[in-house]
Amino acid sequence: MRVSKNTALRSFLAKAWKFAAIAAVLLIIPRFLGIYTIYVYSWLLVYLIAAYGLNLILGYAGQISLAQAAFMGIGAYVVAILVTRGISFWIALPIGAVVSFGIGLILGFPALKVKHHYLAMVTIGFNFIMYKLFENQEAITGGYYGIFDITRPSIGALRFESDLAYARVIAMIALVMVIIMYWILNTRWGRAFKMIRENEVRAQIVGVDIRAYKLIVFAIGSAYAGVAGGLLAPLLGYIEPTLFELTISFDFLLMVLIGGRGRFEGPLIGVVVVILLPEFLRITNQANLLIFSVIAVVVLLVAPEGGASLWDWVFKRLTGENPPSLTK
Repeated sequence: MRVSKNTALRSFLAKAWKFAAIAAVLLIIPRFLGIYTIYVYSWLLVYLIAAYGLNLILGYAGQISLAQAAFMGIGAYVVAILVTRGISFWIALPIGAVVSFGIGLILGFPALKVKHHYLAMVTIGFNFIMYKLFENQEAITGGYYGIFDITRPSIGALRFESDLAYARVIAMIALVMVIIMYWILNTRWGRAFKMIRENEVRAQIVGVDIRAYKLIVFAIGSAYAGVAGGLLAPLLGYIEPTLFELTISFDFLLMVLIGGRGRFEGPLIGVVVVILLPEFLRITNQANLLIFSVIAVVVLLVAPEGGASLWDWVFKRLTGENPPSLTK
């Protein structure tokens, strides 16, 4: 027993210093960025959180969801409404995540009755409904004009009003969300999710409660989008319905597919490609969208399993061995 505890402690410490190093890098990076690039950096991290949620739903549980933008909107509007009414951001953000989790759980019940592209249609319908609610409930959401004057958080006298300070807040919350996802995927929950994705019948035979796990995975993925939306609202200082339209859900789907669905590092690769590549292509003026589309199609044709599989190929060519897995 003592040996197993010592082994677990050493394993924890080995991972802890790695996460501490990542945290230090995330905090240092914004210091060397300009005003606009800090904004892009923050936007990338916000989208990374939502992409990890979708990767859990699609990549690990095999459910096709196109409602990530809607859940992001739910989190954003909850935070915006509460913050503009004097509630602390640190209270509003968890509430936004819980509301998104709850609605995801409710949506999950009817969604369990359909699969594959039928599930995609259900989530598209939900995204459209939420968009219309954001647009038409003027007394609550501000309608077309949205909600303005969303203040950034503070802790006592310590305020995170500047772009640099708030970028660091986003970076730390993003790291916490990634660590939580890492923990989830290395528990029996994560292994059950992967079993459901690979073969539902086999998973059911070994005692996996398919219904319960599908509900929880959909709810957790929705909560991640809610956290992302809750961070986006103070970043922009305002929110309005077009920030959460259906095309944004397709962007998240593209991130997961380009990065590699079901791969822990997949969302990071996908977000970098989908967010940063168009920024670099701005020099091509009006041709940037065409060039980006061609590059995205080529990547998916060359590496159908996503950009992470390209890394696998390079690693194996250089070392002759398969790359280590980040999850069990």
